[in-house]
Amino acid sequence: MANQPFTGVGTGAPDWSMIPAPEDDGAADHLTGMAMPDVTLPATSGSAVALGELSGRVVVYIYPMTGQPNVALPDGWDDIPGARGCTPQSCSFRDHFSELQALGVDQVFGLSTQDTDYQREVAERLHLPFPVLSDASGALREALNLPVMEVEGRVLLKRMAWVIEEGLIAKTFYPVFPPDRNADDVLAWLRTR
Repeated sequence: MANQPFTGVGTGAPDWSMIPAPEDDGAADHLTGMAMPDVTLPATSGSAVALGELSGRVVVYIYPMTGQPNVALPDGWDDIPGARGCTPQSCSFRDHFSELQALGVDQVFGLSTQDTDYQREVAERLHLPFPVLSDASGALREALNLPVMEVEGRVLLKRMAWVIEEGLIAKTFYPVFPPDRNADDVLAWLRTR
């Protein structure tokens, strides 16, 4: 598929039947039950979030990278299983934010390896009501041995989501496909708690 500049506005969800789905490679099997490490990440809110000090119920959704208006995505992006869909995933959590709160979620965070300035643009453009965290340093990736993909020399996190309860990962959603249903899957799991 030819990569067009990404606008993120009016593009709608991709035809997921034309996008290769990621397979469960077992790379996230170890995460459920793990404690959040003593890692602090910068957030688009201007603060820093100490992951090891999170309390209550927290949802973190993780994605490889978002595009920016009029900037082409990496070559072959749509052909990489699990790569496409960062904006639909973020919009899904935005659109279901109040429902997540109603089910006892104290905080929601997006997370990628892009730097905070890059993430701030997407957080503002998509009107996200929660911060996005940057693991550009790779500290969280290394501490939890997170699954990654390498694209054009960049190490990107594979798409997943966590429900964290009192500092422990209570549930890992991996692989996530299609990305725009990730928040629905999290909500369905929370309703069973």
